[in-house]
Amino acid sequence: MSDYITAPNLPSRRIRLAVIDGRAKSVGKTLSRMGVEVIYTCRHHALYDAVSYHPDMVMHHLGGRDIVVAPDTDESFVYKLERHGFNVIAGKTFLSRNYPGDIAYNVARIGDIAFHNTRYTDRVLKCELEKRGVRLVHVRQGYAKCSICVVDEKAIITQDVGIAKKALQFGIEVLLVPPGNIKLYELDYGFIGGATGLISKKCMGISGNISLYDHRKEVLNFLHKKGISIVSLDCDEIVDIGSIIPLME
Repeated sequence: MSDYITAPNLPSRRIRLAVIDGRAKSVGKTLSRMGVEVIYTCRHHALYDAVSYHPDMVMHHLGGRDIVVAPDTDESFVYKLERHGFNVIAGKTFLSRNYPGDIAYNVARIGDIAFHNTRYTDRVLKCELEKRGVRLVHVRQGYAKCSICVVDEKAIITQDVGIAKKALQFGIEVLLVPPGNIKLYELDYGFIGGATGLISKKCMGISGNISLYDHRKEVLNFLHKKGISIVSLDCDEIVDIGSIIPLME
């Protein structure tokens, strides 16, 4: 029996459904072998190729059945969500290619706090967060979800110094790792939040081989302190795929 995940990004047991980049077929096959049904994104016509399939660019899970999506999201992707019983809420912001026109839904939710560059947060998403008592905290980094690996309700991993400082102010434990060593299609490097996602309360999935990551020792030690293991979902270099977004468990 599957249930909708109540606290976004924070499953309480092994997940049964997740959304990933439509190009990340190897990661999807590994998840499928683990019993996780995968919804692949479709290309978003307005975004540049590197992030055009990234789920964290076009959607934000509010918890339970509710998901906010960009109004110009591919209808077939929306249908896949609705087929699983999700209430898809259309945002107001139409995405565009260049920053900051592409960041409206890239909000990082950790428990009852959400980080984003609030100047550009979609107003429907902002309203929905407020209705749920979620505090939206301003950071300069617009790609907040890409930049934050959610470990638990009080711990994150990030490469962004500004996010790290702000998270510490709210009592969130932070592992700050240097940028780089994570691939992103056609660009110099991607973000650790975009390469990860919890696949159970005590297991983190990563879209590549953790043994190939330069800062694996720090990451593994930090996760070990939290009682969390990590599973490599591909045998190659780690790639930013716009987050592994758990939806059902």
